[in-house]
Amino acid sequence: MIPIGHTMNQRLLFVAHDMRREYNPSKLKGGIRGKYYQRAKAGTNLVLIDADLARLFPDSESVNRALRLLVDMARAATSSRR
Repeated sequence: MIPIGHTMNQRLLFVAHDMRREYNPSKLKGGIRGKYYQRAKAGTNLVLIDADLARLFPDSESVNRALRLLVDMARAATSSRR
């Protein structure tokens, strides 16, 4: 966690100290915040599920399978009523 109340240089040193040796903090300057935000948002559909459901559906595949089954059952139920 970055300490509050320090100068920007002190914060950068704190972050640099917390990083792995192979990362060179001087090469990390010039980044643009949110540069890929729209691109990432366009390709992502994130939904948070409650902990009890997460235990039952531990990965995307199991969630998608269950939702597709539910959609199929709902379609079958509505088509049989017509």
